[in-house]
Amino acid sequence: MDKKNFSEGVGQFLVRVLLVVLIVVGFNLFYFLKSRAVAVVPARSIVVSAEGKAVVSPDIAKISFSAVTEGKDPAVLQKENTKKMNDAIAYLKSRGIEAKDIKTSQYNLSPRYDYRASDGGRPVLSGYVLTQSVLVKVRKLEQAGEVLAGLTPLGINEINSLQFDIDDPEIFIQEARAQAFAKARAKAKEMARENGVRLGKVITFTESQGGYPRPYYDLKAGAISQESLPPVPTLEAGTQEVTVQVSATYELR
Repeated sequence: MDKKNFSEGVGQFLVRVLLVVLIVVGFNLFYFLKSRAVAVVPARSIVVSAEGKAVVSPDIAKISFSAVTEGKDPAVLQKENTKKMNDAIAYLKSRGIEAKDIKTSQYNLSPRYDYRASDGGRPVLSGYVLTQSVLVKVRKLEQAGEVLAGLTPLGINEINSLQFDIDDPEIFIQEARAQAFAKARAKAKEMARENGVRLGKVITFTESQGGYPRPYYDLKAGAISQESLPPVPTLEAGTQEVTVQVSATYELR
């Protein structure tokens, strides 16, 4: 055998040896990682769920209102509607409501049609309707009724909704979350005790928020009034519930 063939034979042998070594190491590493994965999630575990609640008193009111104007000339409609809404916004600001809490939510000009039998039931353009809507956040709840009463004399002819809400719900979500996890652990400890085992560490956990209702309230006429305003409605904000649901998996010993 010449020197060249000998060198090639040795090289091929070394390559085969290296492949065998890599395969053996690979199998060993696979079974090692598999055994470690099984050890991370114990076969003996328990899953419990619980709910936490925080009762909250709303601290803001959201009022949605509109100025709706009808007529045949769109330019005239726009002029009339703009004056109504500008007067309403100026009124809100005069009551201490900041510009950041006043938001235009709709501006819509649409044609209005009549369907006349004399024209064969075909639609006939009879005019236009201009609707401009605003959403305002009232941070002083006691002021909400006064705001509602003061809008209609300015030409606001549609109150769309009144909604009591929580400006920063995260504080109450944290409270409900802590309560839910405390309930879950107490439940897991009790179940472990009843079955003669000890509770270990938390392996996994999840959370979901049920949210809280944001009801719309009907307005009730009240006896409070001011000379420059119509009767101020009496508003009751009530309370709401913030809920958090959790699920936790505990190791059993």
